[in-house]
Amino acid sequence: MGTVKKEFTFPKSEKLKGKKAFDLLFAHGKTLNVQPIQLRYLPMEYEGDSRIKVAVVAPKRKFKKAYQRNRVKRLLREAYRRNKSVVFNNIEGSFALLFLYIGNSMPTPVEVEKAVQQLLQDFVKKQRHEKNS
Repeated sequence: MGTVKKEFTFPKSEKLKGKKAFDLLFAHGKTLNVQPIQLRYLPMEYEGDSRIKVAVVAPKRKFKKAYQRNRVKRLLREAYRRNKSVVFNNIEGSFALLFLYIGNSMPTPVEVEKAVQQLLQDFVKKQRHEKNS
């Protein structure tokens, strides 16, 4: 088995955990929407090697079966993992990111990938704009 570049992994140190972090994100975080996904983000300070912490959510209200929620979360994590270099290479500071699936039906991998790419690009543009103003 070959070695995997760090930019294409999703290690434990990059996972957002803890009720306090989620509460802060939902109370004070800003949002970006690209159907069928919403990105919530909030600047936060982290000790350690990771500047960006990420979580994915698939609501129980829309996906009653656990296997459906797990599939959506798997697709979201995979799309982020493949596109995270957009954020890491183009942004300064530490952030908490939450990808929230807001669609009503089971997404396709291509649909999720495109939405996550667009959200990350929009996020980087917005942060550059805020930094320059």
